[in-house]
Amino acid sequence: MNKAEMIDEIAQAAEISKSAAERAIDALVGAVKTSLKKGDDVTLVGFGTFYASERAARTGRNPRTGEALQIAASRVPKFRAGKALKDAIN
Repeated sequence: MNKAEMIDEIAQAAEISKSAAERAIDALVGAVKTSLKKGDDVTLVGFGTFYASERAARTGRNPRTGEALQIAASRVPKFRAGKALKDAIN
């Protein structure tokens, strides 16, 4: 499902306009990004938790030349599914 299909689904289920559904999705994504950037977790009970994880610096290889290169440390977003979501798909 892509963003346009998600907007259609939400608009139909909530009986709102597509533009209102799009604004709601954009607001949700923006709030999650802002919270993760501040270092906070975002927990949606029954759905799951979005959180940021630290990835250590490491040595990688250039696949074309085989040359070793240093990959910098970074923070990466992650998602842990909640029990209700896991139960819903099994």
